[in-house]
Amino acid sequence: MSSPLHQFEVKKIVPIEWNGMDLSFTNASLFMVLSVLCGLGVMWWLMHKQLLVPNTRQSVGEAIFGFIRNTAKDCIGEGYEKYLPFILSVFLIIFFGNFLGLFPYSFTFTSQLAPVGVFAILGLFVSMGIGLSNHGIKWFRTFLPAGIPVVMAPIIVPIELFSFLAKPFSLTVRLVMNMVVGHILLKIVAGFIYSLGLAGVLPLVVVGILIMFEMFIAFLQAYIYTILTSIYIGEAVHSH
Repeated sequence: MSSPLHQFEVKKIVPIEWNGMDLSFTNASLFMVLSVLCGLGVMWWLMHKQLLVPNTRQSVGEAIFGFIRNTAKDCIGEGYEKYLPFILSVFLIIFFGNFLGLFPYSFTFTSQLAPVGVFAILGLFVSMGIGLSNHGIKWFRTFLPAGIPVVMAPIIVPIELFSFLAKPFSLTVRLVMNMVVGHILLKIVAGFIYSLGLAGVLPLVVVGILIMFEMFIAFLQAYIYTILTSIYIGEAVHSH
């Protein structure tokens, strides 16, 4: 049985070197592109022909959109509409990044710290931009909440700043660890069944249950990532 960690190896598909930098197109790059295309393609297929009386396909698309819209509304509150495209995009890309990794010979780019970390840092910069846009320089009062004496600033400001900068780290580690652990478990169990030469209904049921569980985790982790991103945006919108 091959190592369960083998599935997380980043491999070059199109080697590219430029000015001493490695810009190769890898399996991680491929599945990032596929995740974006799947998100766009699925939503277009579900919603491109909108009917007055929705058919099943349109109803599914409206359910997905409504689900994310309600999440954004609950987390951000008034003015959530302008941030909805970004939040929906985050959900779809992360979900398909998780989901596509369940197929044989695929790659789960959400198991890698670098791409997920970039998404999280992007969310951090977006929330900073929103805070500065809505509140101007007063947004920096976030790091010294109202009611705190100025003499406490040398203690409170570093703590608040650390807490703010830790947000992308917490988003990244939560998602990556869940994807890595789940895929390792699935690989070990499937490989163990195969190495023992077991066949029949029971082993297939066990593997099938694990795959269904991983599909649920793929959705759940994308949803949690979306909720936390929405909360961080909401804090920037309504910061005092």
